[in-house]
Amino acid sequence: MNVMKFKILVVLLFSIGIFSCTEKETASAKMDEQHRPQYHFTPDSMWMNDPNGMVFFEGEYHLFYQYYPDSTVWGPMHWGHAVSPDMIHWEHLPIALYPDSLGYIFSGSAVIDINNTTGFGRDGKVPMVAIFTHHSMEGEKAGVLDYQNQSIAYSLDKGRSWTKYEGNPVIKNPGIKDFRDPKVLWHEESKKWVMIFAAADRVRLYHSPDLKSWEFSSEFGAEFGGHGGVWECPDLFSMTITETGEQKWVMLVSINPGGPNGGSATQYFVGDFDGKEFKLDSGFAKEVPKGSAKWVDQGKDNYAGVTWSNIPETDGRRLFLGWMSNWQYATVVPTKKWRSAMTLPRTMDLAKDSTGYYLISKPVKEVAPLEGEVTNFSAQKFDRDSVIFQFAEPNLLKVDMEFEIPASGMIALRFLNDEGEYVDVGYAVADQQYFIDRTFAGNSDFSKEFADFHTAEADYKKESVRLLIYLDVASIELFADDGRTVMTDIFFPKKPFNTVSVLASESDVNLKFGTFTKLKPAGSGK
Repeated sequence: MNVMKFKILVVLLFSIGIFSCTEKETASAKMDEQHRPQYHFTPDSMWMNDPNGMVFFEGEYHLFYQYYPDSTVWGPMHWGHAVSPDMIHWEHLPIALYPDSLGYIFSGSAVIDINNTTGFGRDGKVPMVAIFTHHSMEGEKAGVLDYQNQSIAYSLDKGRSWTKYEGNPVIKNPGIKDFRDPKVLWHEESKKWVMIFAAADRVRLYHSPDLKSWEFSSEFGAEFGGHGGVWECPDLFSMTITETGEQKWVMLVSINPGGPNGGSATQYFVGDFDGKEFKLDSGFAKEVPKGSAKWVDQGKDNYAGVTWSNIPETDGRRLFLGWMSNWQYATVVPTKKWRSAMTLPRTMDLAKDSTGYYLISKPVKEVAPLEGEVTNFSAQKFDRDSVIFQFAEPNLLKVDMEFEIPASGMIALRFLNDEGEYVDVGYAVADQQYFIDRTFAGNSDFSKEFADFHTAEADYKKESVRLLIYLDVASIELFADDGRTVMTDIFFPKKPFNTVSVLASESDVNLKFGTFTKLKPAGSGK
């Protein structure tokens, strides 16, 4: 669908200004950097990609991440480290893991060894254990296949310092290229640790009593899902459908390339797991034969996302975070001091209807304290040239609007700045697709893959179009229809967007309700 061919009806207009940061001086300097996100996690400086080692321990959410401290372009990988009480306000900590004689420190996970199965704990201190891929660049350059192996390290001071296990690697590569990204979980029924990681075009599963000695269990994926590129960064976890009490297992697998709008994206599978073997649900198997996929996020910029480990049972949420970029252009985006951000942290829920199982994603409740002044809109019809409301500042917004589905054409929100740059977020009726159009959203000359019109399939039954949108200075995240369809896109405008309008192509727009909420900057660390 070519939105530019539509006759545009502008029915809602308001102006918003640029927020002036009042943080302490060092934080203010960061917040003033062009394109620096105001409430998404970014590294203090230099290169960042995949989130790693996400674990909750003694009141802190830990975020480790792929980090190269010497350049804004990918290089020898370290694990950067940050902690937060709420997943929104972050404190940067020193680098956790450095490359060594076995190689770079690629992606992985972290667990809390509560029962000290490893024997690493002492003096009553519970070990935090990191599980990661050692990547030998020398081996890769030599053309051998076994240059990636799985290793572990442990910490007894809440992740502030680390000791690498002298017996590394704990899983040696049998000769498989792309053998990486371990995610570990404790399987209560079998009383064993389970590791899932990517092995070329599928995942492998291993089990262990102590995180040090591992046995091969099974593999999954050769016959299912997207195979447009290499598989990466898997995750595996149990979920319960609230309405029915049914328990299923969900597997996340990132793929690059092969995403729904090109480049990087994350697919998911629903099935059953007995501690050794993952079996795809029979209904879900029909939906994702090889070459097909269901996506966690159908936008362009949510990749390598995984979930936090060790969330207390009293909380019970499945909490997700993704890398907000795409390998098609991640190394060339126009930021100078740092590169890349993370998505908003999100809760994941599993639901089921007549069409089958599907994931629901929503921003975590911890975002709410950033909310400021709210403007409410009652049910009404918008006519041509109707100006509803005008206000100044900030340019950080939460937008929640529900519309009646137009008889035909499309409906969208346009975010615009004084330079005439804009991004459109909306729904196309005939195609049954949500979309984000960032073709004219700002600087895009760094990559021919960037400026484009992105779509998300939404062919399930719906009575209305509900758009929940989070706008930051360089990103937009759409959670449509209560989180059933999700899209994330980044952009790089010359100036922050300060105007929003409602667009329609063929008819008036009937609003059921709407709110615009100002958001405050969170800062990216101390």
